[in-house]
Amino acid sequence: MTSDETRVLDAALGCVERFGFSKVTIDDITAASGVSRATIYRLFPGGREVLFEAMRLRELERFFSRLQSAAAGSLNLEELLTRCIVFSSRELQNDQHLAAMLASERGEALANLTVDGVPRIINVATQFFVPLAEEFVSPETAIQIVEVLVRLVISYFLAPSMRVDFTSEDSVRAFLESFSFLNDLVQQ
Repeated sequence: MTSDETRVLDAALGCVERFGFSKVTIDDITAASGVSRATIYRLFPGGREVLFEAMRLRELERFFSRLQSAAAGSLNLEELLTRCIVFSSRELQNDQHLAAMLASERGEALANLTVDGVPRIINVATQFFVPLAEEFVSPETAIQIVEVLVRLVISYFLAPSMRVDFTSEDSVRAFLESFSFLNDLVQQ
């Protein structure tokens, strides 16, 4: 990624936090980044929506890089799943950008976490998670786990449970142990 791309994506993220997706213009991003309008369109052909998609993808990759580091060195599948669920849940809960988006443009933020965003999130999560999980399960099983984990973590973030706290390792371990699928996966 070039320094201009980085400046534009950082500026776009800042503008979205301040104004919300619907109100941010290329002119806002130009002013905040110091990168010309022509350069922005050269870097992100298709304009605003292409730029926003690049911003979302970059933020997902950053998130999953941190998750991968947090989960590395897991000794078994249960520990890997626990680390992934707890890390992801804590990050979502403490994400100031996401909180700002949910406050200013709830519909857009929810769409990026659900209908519009889940396929993107699953694709990026698969790239980062499968290599970690292959030590314990087949790649096909790891891909299935990714889909379930992504959907579970997002669901529990958007509608927290009174019974299961996904930010607590003990609570997540108890949750995972209550399902026999874990034993079946480990034996494959």
